[in-house]
Amino acid sequence: MIDLKNIRKSFGSLEVLKGIDLHIDKGEVVSIVGPSGAGKTTLLQIMGTLDRPDSGSVVVDSVDVSSLKQKKLSDFRNLHVGFVFQFHQLLPEFTAIENIMIPAFIAGKSPKEAKQRAMELLDFMALSDRATHKPNELSGGEKQRVAVARALVNNPAVILADEPSGSLDTKNKTELHQLFFDLRDKFGQTFVIVTHDEQLASITDRTIHMKDGRIEEV
Repeated sequence: MIDLKNIRKSFGSLEVLKGIDLHIDKGEVVSIVGPSGAGKTTLLQIMGTLDRPDSGSVVVDSVDVSSLKQKKLSDFRNLHVGFVFQFHQLLPEFTAIENIMIPAFIAGKSPKEAKQRAMELLDFMALSDRATHKPNELSGGEKQRVAVARALVNNPAVILADEPSGSLDTKNKTELHQLFFDLRDKFGQTFVIVTHDEQLASITDRTIHMKDGRIEEV
């Protein structure tokens, strides 16, 4: 599903990633943990094609994304990679269903097709009755579930999540973590999750430990 080989990345004189080799299988729920400054988010951004490594190869869903030009890279990202962030990043002027539909429109889906898929996801998230609510009318847990639905709307190969439960209370955090496994079990969805949450890391299929730009153990 994802293959990273000898990934190196520097910002100025600071080497953030120092030769990362990593393989993620389809249907895995993998957590990446480590202290601040370990390179976790940079690695996730490279995995998700939001940033390019200085050297090394990145293969996602059998495509060598290292060789793609910017336009094809953007198209690939939209169709094959879903993102969930700590602070949901929903657009405040749009309703829940409209926020979910946006990536589908970018991918060229028809309004009918996009709406049908968005409603299917809202139903799965038990949020059908919140479809026409704007973000300021949703709870923190509801907003994050809408963000997960948005990430799923184009049936991506992998969901990349950066501290997805970091802003949630204990109850919503537990529900969100369970949602990841429900999605894996029902749809075979692959998740790579950067987290400081020890409870989440303890229940994932595999935990990647990073320190000082390197993987300590896999």
